Amino acid sequence: MQSFAERALSLTRKTPSPAKSRAMVWPDVHVMLISDRRMSELHERFLKIKGPTDVITFQHGEIFISVETARRQARAFGTSLRGEIELYLVHGLLHLRGFDDTTASSARVMKKQQGRIARAVSK
Repeated sequence: MQSFAERALSLTRKTPSPAKSRAMVWPDVHVMLISDRRMSELHERFLKIKGPTDVITFQHGEIFISVETARRQARAFGTSLRGEIELYLVHGLLHLRGFDDTTASSARVMKKQQGRIARAVSK
């Protein structure tokens, strides 16, 4: 997982940021694998949304990933737990790069970059 994360970080740093108006300063990145219970607490506290989500990224470089949500999604999509966690990690890194998924069009752009990076790193 460490090797995947390092390669994903390197590729993400080379990805042009959609936030052209600001210089991107890369923080130290810290990834925490947590439970749905803890994710629900973060989700409600910081985003005012009840219930767990897959990944939450904070601009100071913290990426929180729910392992329980990843496990459920892996079963639902026929993927592996590791593959889901890797996808969430790339998603979090893209948020740090300035991508967002708050609109349908920005979500499509982000998903395209997410897939490109995940495929490239997995080779």
